[in-house]
Amino acid sequence: MAASGTIRNGRRAHPVARAVLLCLLPVLVMAREPAAETITAPESFLAGAFDGAPPKPKALWLTPDVQKTVERIMGHRLPVLRLRYWQKGARTAWVLEEIGKEQPITAGFVVEKGELKEVALLIYRESRGGEIRYPYFRDQFVGARLGPDLALDSDIDGISGATLSVHAMQRMARLALFLHRQVTGKGAP
Repeated sequence: MAASGTIRNGRRAHPVARAVLLCLLPVLVMAREPAAETITAPESFLAGAFDGAPPKPKALWLTPDVQKTVERIMGHRLPVLRLRYWQKGARTAWVLEEIGKEQPITAGFVVEKGELKEVALLIYRESRGGEIRYPYFRDQFVGARLGPDLALDSDIDGISGATLSVHAMQRMARLALFLHRQVTGKGAP
């Protein structure tokens, strides 16, 4: 075998073809990464949550006690010291992220008086499971509360082929309800 190419079916690969293939390989690998799809811009979600006039964001510090419960809900610690949220009266809005299968899913949650009022998929980055964007799925969360065991008090139907995305949305919904409870002191069972 010569240094200029490899032998395939008794023939050498042309050096130029080999160089082109090596140049295209990173492009082909990157093409497998799903592109982030913005379903609803976070700014639009917040405007809708507060009748076009979202309040200034606030920050909830994740104390060790709060982080401990967050870890129970999410299955892991959040890698941040504080979370931003928006609050007007008894209504809070949260923009949260959680990994579905491999990529982060960004979702918005509106909570009022301890109850989910709205769930929106904001940015979806996975290659599968995008059915969670549709109202028939998201509307199942409306009216849900957080039970004493930190589970949702409503059953959420899964979607075949989107199990990990569904679970990520459920964890984020539970987290939004718990965080609402932390900033308002209300909504506990």
